[in-house]
Amino acid sequence: MRTRVKICGICHIEDAQAAIAAGADALGWVFYPPSKRAVSLEQAAAMTVLLPPFVERVGLFVDDERQRVEQIIQRVSLSLLQFHGDESPEYCESFSLPYIKAIRMRPGINLAAEAQRYQSARALLVDTYQPGVPGGTGQVFDWQSLPAQFSKPLILAGGLTASNVAQAITQVRPYAVDVSGGVEAQPGQKDASLISAFMQEVGRGDAS
Repeated sequence: MRTRVKICGICHIEDAQAAIAAGADALGWVFYPPSKRAVSLEQAAAMTVLLPPFVERVGLFVDDERQRVEQIIQRVSLSLLQFHGDESPEYCESFSLPYIKAIRMRPGINLAAEAQRYQSARALLVDTYQPGVPGGTGQVFDWQSLPAQFSKPLILAGGLTASNVAQAITQVRPYAVDVSGGVEAQPGQKDASLISAFMQEVGRGDAS
Protein backbone atom coordinates (compact mmCIF):
# COMPACT_ATOMS: atom_id res chain seq x y z
CA MET A 1 0.00 0.00 0.00
CA ARG A 2 1.22 3.49 -0.81
CA THR A 3 1.96 5.70 2.18
CA ARG A 4 -0.12 8.87 2.11
CA VAL A 5 1.53 12.23 2.83
CA LYS A 6 0.23 15.30 4.61
CA ILE A 7 2.18 18.57 4.45
CA CYS A 8 1.14 20.62 7.47
CA GLY A 9 1.61 24.26 8.45
CA ILE A 10 0.74 25.74 5.05
CA CYS A 11 0.98 29.55 5.22
CA HIS A 12 1.28 30.54 1.55
CA ILE A 13 -0.59 29.45 -1.57
CA GLU A 14 2.76 28.89 -3.34
CA ASP A 15 3.66 26.30 -0.71
CA ALA A 16 0.30 24.58 -1.16
CA GLN A 17 0.84 24.43 -4.91
CA ALA A 18 4.37 23.07 -4.51
CA ALA A 19 3.13 20.34 -2.18
CA ILE A 20 0.35 19.33 -4.56
CA ALA A 21 2.72 19.32 -7.52
CA ALA A 22 5.06 17.00 -5.60
CA GLY A 23 2.20 14.57 -4.95
CA ALA A 24 1.00 15.36 -1.41
CA ASP A 25 -2.37 13.83 -0.52
CA ALA A 26 -3.33 16.33 2.16
CA LEU A 27 -2.47 19.85 3.31
CA GLY A 28 -2.85 21.23 6.81
CA TRP A 29 -3.68 24.70 8.13
CA VAL A 30 -2.87 25.51 11.75
CA PHE A 31 -5.56 27.44 13.67
CA TYR A 32 -3.58 27.57 16.92
CA PRO A 33 -2.52 31.20 17.50
CA PRO A 34 0.68 30.47 19.52
CA SER A 35 2.11 28.45 16.61
CA LYS A 36 4.67 30.02 14.28
CA ARG A 37 2.63 28.49 11.46
CA ALA A 38 -0.77 29.80 12.53
CA VAL A 39 -3.01 31.31 9.87
CA SER A 40 -6.13 33.41 10.14
CA LEU A 41 -9.56 32.35 8.96
CA GLU A 42 -9.24 34.80 6.07
CA GLN A 43 -5.81 33.52 5.00
CA ALA A 44 -6.92 29.89 5.02
CA ALA A 45 -10.18 30.64 3.19
CA ALA A 46 -8.29 32.44 0.43
CA MET A 47 -5.96 29.46 -0.04
CA THR A 48 -8.35 26.51 0.24
CA VAL A 49 -10.75 27.91 -2.34
CA LEU A 50 -7.96 27.77 -4.94
CA LEU A 51 -7.08 24.11 -4.46
CA PRO A 52 -7.89 21.40 -7.01
CA PRO A 53 -10.13 18.43 -6.15
CA PHE A 54 -8.94 15.20 -4.49
CA VAL A 55 -6.64 17.00 -2.05
CA GLU A 56 -7.61 16.67 1.63
CA ARG A 57 -7.86 20.05 3.39
CA VAL A 58 -7.15 19.65 7.10
CA GLY A 59 -7.74 22.19 9.84
CA LEU A 60 -5.62 21.76 12.99
CA PHE A 61 -7.02 22.89 16.35
CA VAL A 62 -5.79 22.75 19.94
CA ASP A 63 -8.43 22.87 22.70
CA ASP A 64 -10.29 25.58 20.83
CA GLU A 65 -13.67 27.13 21.60
CA ARG A 66 -16.47 25.32 19.81
CA GLN A 67 -17.82 28.57 18.37
CA ARG A 68 -14.49 29.42 16.73
CA VAL A 69 -14.15 25.95 15.20
CA GLU A 70 -17.68 26.20 13.83
CA GLN A 71 -16.94 29.63 12.37
CA ILE A 72 -13.84 28.33 10.60
CA ILE A 73 -15.71 25.29 9.25
CA GLN A 74 -18.34 27.60 7.81
CA ARG A 75 -15.86 29.96 6.16
CA VAL A 76 -12.92 27.74 5.18
CA SER A 77 -13.19 24.92 2.66
CA LEU A 78 -11.98 22.15 5.01
CA SER A 79 -12.64 18.45 4.54
CA LEU A 80 -11.12 17.07 7.77
CA LEU A 81 -10.44 18.25 11.32
CA GLN A 82 -7.32 17.44 13.34
CA PHE A 83 -7.46 17.83 17.12
CA HIS A 84 -4.12 18.18 18.89
CA GLY A 85 -5.11 18.96 22.47
CA ASP A 86 -7.06 17.28 25.26
CA GLU A 87 -10.36 17.31 23.38
CA SER A 88 -12.87 14.68 24.48
CA PRO A 89 -14.33 12.19 22.01
CA GLU A 90 -17.71 13.88 22.46
CA TYR A 91 -16.24 17.26 21.50
CA CYS A 92 -14.44 15.82 18.45
CA GLU A 93 -17.61 14.09 17.26
CA SER A 94 -19.79 17.17 17.60
CA PHE A 95 -18.77 18.87 14.35
CA SER A 96 -20.03 18.34 10.82
CA LEU A 97 -16.69 17.09 9.48
CA PRO A 98 -14.76 13.86 10.14
CA TYR A 99 -11.71 14.11 12.36
CA ILE A 100 -8.36 12.62 13.27
CA LYS A 101 -7.00 12.73 16.83
CA ALA A 102 -3.38 13.42 17.66
CA ILE A 103 -1.81 11.38 20.46
CA ARG A 104 1.47 12.57 21.94
CA MET A 105 3.60 9.54 22.78
CA ARG A 106 4.35 10.28 26.41
CA PRO A 107 5.72 7.48 28.64
CA GLY A 108 3.06 4.98 29.60
CA ILE A 109 0.57 5.96 26.91
CA ASN A 110 -1.78 3.12 25.99
CA LEU A 111 -2.38 3.55 22.28
CA ALA A 112 -4.90 0.70 22.11
CA ALA A 113 -6.94 2.38 24.85
CA GLU A 114 -6.79 5.70 23.00
CA ALA A 115 -8.01 4.01 19.83
CA GLN A 116 -10.92 2.54 21.78
CA ARG A 117 -11.67 5.92 23.35
CA TYR A 118 -11.65 7.72 19.99
CA GLN A 119 -13.51 5.05 18.07
CA SER A 120 -15.10 7.62 15.78
CA ALA A 121 -11.77 9.08 14.64
CA ARG A 122 -10.81 8.32 11.05
CA ALA A 123 -7.22 7.80 12.21
CA LEU A 124 -4.86 8.46 15.10
CA LEU A 125 -1.85 10.68 14.53
CA VAL A 126 1.10 9.82 16.77
CA ASP A 127 3.49 12.64 17.57
CA THR A 128 6.43 13.38 19.86
CA TYR A 129 5.60 14.26 23.46
CA GLN A 130 7.13 17.43 24.84
CA PRO A 131 5.60 19.01 27.95
CA GLY A 132 3.62 22.13 27.13
CA VAL A 133 4.02 21.74 23.36
CA PRO A 134 1.01 20.33 21.48
CA GLY A 135 2.99 19.50 18.32
CA GLY A 136 5.55 20.74 15.85
CA THR A 137 8.48 19.86 18.10
CA GLY A 138 10.72 18.73 15.24
CA GLN A 139 11.79 15.79 17.41
CA VAL A 140 11.55 12.07 16.66
CA PHE A 141 10.12 9.68 19.24
CA ASP A 142 10.96 5.99 19.64
CA TRP A 143 9.12 4.26 16.81
CA GLN A 144 9.62 0.92 18.54
CA SER A 145 7.01 2.04 21.08
CA LEU A 146 4.34 1.65 18.38
CA PRO A 147 2.46 -1.65 18.05
CA ALA A 148 3.09 -3.84 15.03
CA GLN A 149 -0.65 -4.30 14.56
CA PHE A 150 -3.18 -1.56 15.18
CA SER A 151 -6.93 -1.26 14.92
CA LYS A 152 -6.96 2.17 13.22
CA PRO A 153 -5.05 3.86 10.42
CA LEU A 154 -1.89 5.34 11.95
CA ILE A 155 -0.43 8.67 10.86
CA LEU A 156 3.21 9.10 11.85
CA ALA A 157 4.48 12.58 12.75
CA GLY A 158 7.34 14.04 14.75
CA GLY A 159 10.70 15.11 13.34
CA LEU A 160 10.28 13.54 9.91
CA THR A 161 12.60 14.71 7.12
CA ALA A 162 13.89 13.40 3.81
CA SER A 163 16.77 11.82 5.73
CA ASN A 164 14.63 9.56 7.94
CA VAL A 165 11.17 9.13 6.40
CA ALA A 166 12.11 6.08 4.30
CA GLN A 167 13.43 4.36 7.43
CA ALA A 168 10.28 5.38 9.33
CA ILE A 169 8.04 3.86 6.66
CA THR A 170 10.09 0.67 6.52
CA GLN A 171 9.96 0.26 10.30
CA VAL A 172 6.46 1.47 11.18
CA ARG A 173 4.47 0.93 7.95
CA PRO A 174 2.05 3.75 8.79
CA TYR A 175 -1.02 4.61 6.76
CA ALA A 176 0.37 8.13 6.31
CA VAL A 177 3.17 10.45 7.35
CA ASP A 178 2.77 14.08 8.43
CA VAL A 179 5.55 16.64 7.97
CA SER A 180 5.87 20.37 8.59
CA GLY A 181 9.23 21.67 9.80
CA GLY A 182 11.08 18.94 7.92
CA VAL A 183 10.26 20.59 4.59
CA GLU A 184 10.77 24.21 5.60
CA ALA A 185 13.41 26.82 4.85
CA GLN A 186 12.19 28.58 8.00
CA PRO A 187 9.08 28.26 10.18
CA GLY A 188 6.02 28.88 8.03
CA GLN A 189 7.98 28.95 4.77
CA LYS A 190 8.08 25.66 2.88
CA ASP A 191 10.90 24.76 0.48
CA ALA A 192 9.81 23.14 -2.79
CA SER A 193 13.09 21.22 -3.13
CA LEU A 194 12.74 19.79 0.39
CA ILE A 195 9.13 18.79 -0.31
CA SER A 196 10.23 17.04 -3.51
CA ALA A 197 13.07 15.24 -1.73
CA PHE A 198 10.70 14.15 1.05
CA MET A 199 8.21 12.74 -1.44
CA GLN A 200 10.95 10.85 -3.26
CA GLU A 201 12.07 9.26 0.02
CA VAL A 202 8.49 8.29 0.84
CA GLY A 203 8.43 6.44 -2.46
CA ARG A 204 11.73 4.77 -1.61
CA GLY A 205 10.33 3.67 1.75
CA ASP A 206 7.28 2.19 0.04
CA ALA A 207 9.45 0.34 -2.44
CA SER A 208 11.40 -1.29 0.37
